[in-house]
Amino acid sequence: MADIQNLEQRFENISVQDENLDLNAAVAQQHKQKGSLSHAISLSNLGASTSQNRLKLPLQKIPTNAQSKPPPAIAQSTTTTNVTKITLPSQAAQQQQRSSADSRPSDPDPIAQLPSEPKPKPKQFHLGMFEIGKPLGKGKFGRVYLARERGTGFVCALKVLHKSELQHGKVEKQVRREIEIQSNLAHPNILRLYGHFHDSKRIFLILEFAGKGELYKHLRKAQRFPEPQAAQYVAQMASALKYLHKKHVIHRDIKPENILVGLHGEIKISDFGWSVHAPNNRRNTMCGTLDYLPPEMLRSSRDDKDNFYSEKVDLWSLGVLTYEFLVGEAPFEDSAVMTQKRIARCEMTIPGFLSSEARDLIKRLLVLDPEKRLSLEEVEVHPWIVKHCAKGGERAYNRNSQEKGGQ
Repeated sequence: MADIQNLEQRFENISVQDENLDLNAAVAQQHKQKGSLSHAISLSNLGASTSQNRLKLPLQKIPTNAQSKPPPAIAQSTTTTNVTKITLPSQAAQQQQRSSADSRPSDPDPIAQLPSEPKPKPKQFHLGMFEIGKPLGKGKFGRVYLARERGTGFVCALKVLHKSELQHGKVEKQVRREIEIQSNLAHPNILRLYGHFHDSKRIFLILEFAGKGELYKHLRKAQRFPEPQAAQYVAQMASALKYLHKKHVIHRDIKPENILVGLHGEIKISDFGWSVHAPNNRRNTMCGTLDYLPPEMLRSSRDDKDNFYSEKVDLWSLGVLTYEFLVGEAPFEDSAVMTQKRIARCEMTIPGFLSSEARDLIKRLLVLDPEKRLSLEEVEVHPWIVKHCAKGGERAYNRNSQEKGGQ
């Protein structure tokens, strides 16, 4: 574990080149298989398959075009040519911000800060620095590959996005926002984004490797989780969301498909395509996935620009997630029209096989009035969490050892 930690520290000391280009407006599309909202689109929800032997990487070539003719060999050159206009955030600045945040947790939000001290000139990433392994998943705009950084042997996931497809889908702004937010987050239950680089046709995101894949696939296989397992997952989600909200980040698309499982069984929020940094905690954009949509977000879509919602939308989604963990399906799942009506009335049936503590937590999260929902601090000390998790609302595994040796 110490060797892997040292590799990660060496890897994170390498910064990524700055890139400054123009933006286009984002347009949302559908992205959930069951009952999804027509507005919504996920850029990171690419399925991940398990690979326990992380250092055996069967080498493959990355296609240069999404539609794909036979792929050329992977370029080893460090030279890049910017043809299409895709704006990406400054990773050098973000690396400095993240380092400051890790060492001074009480400092103001690093997303809004600039580095106070000059740093050495960052080293530029390029594709030749990585050995590319098997595909881990694919999505609308690209693929995710298992990869290893040649210099350190650090194993990661390399997400490849095609610029032409991002432009065609008009999601450049959404991708940029996702990168900006996720680059500044460091929490055991949030997937790390270590850096990014690009060539003339593609954008490459260097992500933490979550060895056990998508939580959604585990849930479908199990049909529903036992209460102790579900409680540990909910406690981890509460910890991650509390961290996000302290940084004024609203996730807005919590669901099993957007959660990965790490090598130690810990869960990691992996998709920030609909996340937003909102210092005033007031938004009115309707987005996300229909089954998980809170009632106040439905109301904000009805031509009332003054009808705002807050970070408490994530509390509602956590309640829906808890229900789905324990029952195997979302509480309001129905046709699109009926789902909206059921959400607006909070019309659900909680099965009798759930414990009284589990039923209580669900009912106290799925409350129509956002101000009356259980807070994340209250979730962490709820009797159902205390019953099944070590040290009350904390995770069942030791968080300190996870941060030191769990990468």
